[in-house]
Amino acid sequence: MRHLLQSILYQLAKWVLRRQHPQVIAVTGSMGKTSTKDAIYTVLRHKYTVRRTLENYNNEIGLPLTIIGSHSGGRNPFAWAWIVVKGLAYSVLPLTYPKILVLEMGADKPGDIKYLTGLAPAHIAMVTMISELPAHLEFFKDVDQVAQEKLIVLKHLGKEDMAIANLDEPYVAAIHDKLKSKVFTISTKQEADLMAFDIDYAKDPTKVAYDPTVSGLRFKIRYQGSTVPVFIPGAVGVPTVYSAIFALACGLQLGMNLVDMITALQSYQGPNGRLRLLPGKNQTVIIDDTYNSSPAAAKEALQILHEMKTPGKRIAVLGVMAELGSFAKRSHAAIGRQIAQLEIDTLVTIGVEGEWIAEAAKENGFPEAGLVQYADTATAVANVPTLLQPNDIMLVKGSQVARLETVVKACLAQPELAEQLLVRQYGKWQKV
Repeated sequence: MRHLLQSILYQLAKWVLRRQHPQVIAVTGSMGKTSTKDAIYTVLRHKYTVRRTLENYNNEIGLPLTIIGSHSGGRNPFAWAWIVVKGLAYSVLPLTYPKILVLEMGADKPGDIKYLTGLAPAHIAMVTMISELPAHLEFFKDVDQVAQEKLIVLKHLGKEDMAIANLDEPYVAAIHDKLKSKVFTISTKQEADLMAFDIDYAKDPTKVAYDPTVSGLRFKIRYQGSTVPVFIPGAVGVPTVYSAIFALACGLQLGMNLVDMITALQSYQGPNGRLRLLPGKNQTVIIDDTYNSSPAAAKEALQILHEMKTPGKRIAVLGVMAELGSFAKRSHAAIGRQIAQLEIDTLVTIGVEGEWIAEAAKENGFPEAGLVQYADTATAVANVPTLLQPNDIMLVKGSQVARLETVVKACLAQPELAEQLLVRQYGKWQKV
């Protein structure tokens, strides 16, 4: 039944695209896809009608649902029948339809990106970042195979299409001048068509009132010889910078004014659970990064925690990084080794995988007095709030299966706002 449904949705989505002719922007990578998709949406919606990938609908079922404009029908056959009717209507009738589709494309196994680009060939495409050890490795033999899969999104582009090439991603840098499409380059480390530099998010609370609701990310961009400052409230981290400059690059290809786009970015709010600064109990700050986790993303989040300035403690609460297959133990141990080299005062780990992190951290010099280990998320929910003291900064990160947003909720200054602030606060997630 799933294969039949997949085939029907594929054909319906193809018909919709053929009838409506939207500009398709494709986003893939090992990390940063969702944040980049949302940043592009934030910028482009100020001039165009735009639809972005719904939730995490980035696979062979989700992508056509986004094109049709529907959520999943779940187990309801009548809901699926309505989706088919809706798809047929957009395929044959002159109905109002978005001018631009921003489509996130995921890859859990070889062949996924080829399938998705065959369904929705892009006019503009980008690969955010291919990490040394990304998530979803069970069906790939190594990182190089993951990279080759992701790069299909650039290689499939035609001569009149545009590849936005991140020169800081080695796999992209190696092929960007060999692509048959047009190429627009971005970077935070070297000269490019659009470059970000002077990145600053390490706010000093001893000099400025420490209020995470007004802090944010500052950097400058250089484009065609001009330098312009950018400020994104409530955001931290270099990954957000990349999301922003990918978005600006897209807007430039579509004729948007640079200053107008930078103004639009001030309203950008990263997805819940993605490096969000939230006010915690006892005048603390929470870096909520609980949407998901992978080795590269965890490494980046820990570096951000390390760089944040505070007279209090830096606390890292870490759960499992799932879907790593045979790489699982060594990946968690690598995170532990990294923590031993950073300015982090307390390491809280959860579950068996957390034990691998803690063990490696201790073996590499992290003080045992700073280690706190919990067997499961429920125990962490009950105990982590008691660790927080004024001016502490706490990072919470783990894969979806760890459900560490429940830890964040227990530590919020206003837990009644959890539905607005946190990930997975609806429907099936609240029943699990």
